[in-house]
Amino acid sequence: MQVSDARLATARTNMVDGQIRPNKVTDAAIVDAFLDVPREAFAPSRFHAVAYVDEALPFGGGRYLMEPVVLARLLQAAQPRPGDRALIVGGGAGYSAAILARLVGTVIMVEADATLLAQARAQLAGLRNVTVRQGALVDGAADAAPFDVILIDGAVERIPAALDAQLAESGRLVTVRRESGTLGRAIVRERDAGVPSSLVLFDAGTPLLPGFEAVQEFVL
Repeated sequence: MQVSDARLATARTNMVDGQIRPNKVTDAAIVDAFLDVPREAFAPSRFHAVAYVDEALPFGGGRYLMEPVVLARLLQAAQPRPGDRALIVGGGAGYSAAILARLVGTVIMVEADATLLAQARAQLAGLRNVTVRQGALVDGAADAAPFDVILIDGAVERIPAALDAQLAESGRLVTVRRESGTLGRAIVRERDAGVPSSLVLFDAGTPLLPGFEAVQEFVL
């Protein structure tokens, strides 16, 4: 179903005023970024008409566009600053990168899926402070580390050591951590004197990002 640009713009404003602001997102720069970036441009075409519902939208292949409120609250917890270097792991079609590019100095987005990668490159082509790379999500971008902000764009059962190692001193890593069969919990992970520690923020039902399942241990 075709939806007019005017209706989508109204829906975007309603998303911010009815979902994001009431859910403790008070950072004006983050609010403005969600007002500026059209979520429908990064959603699968079949979901354009419902792009502003507070739900994760499926791309297929186990990949999702993260819920707007969860993304907004994670970004607020990450405390992005204009001079920061940020890494997005599994940025999909580029929505989170388009948001974060308005909040920090540099964004590197790593994506493994070739179709999503092509979409992200097309959508983000006009943003000079964003670099989109193809690579294994669990590897991050070690050659460009350290990062002040790391966003894992989906839920995880584990945070790979490689990503922890790419967090700058006093840096903030945000994601949704979940255990098998349980509701996820959004967390912010900070590095202090080289040691990372996590703080639970809120519950979230964000779908699991493939490749970040817990490592199974076998006991003989």
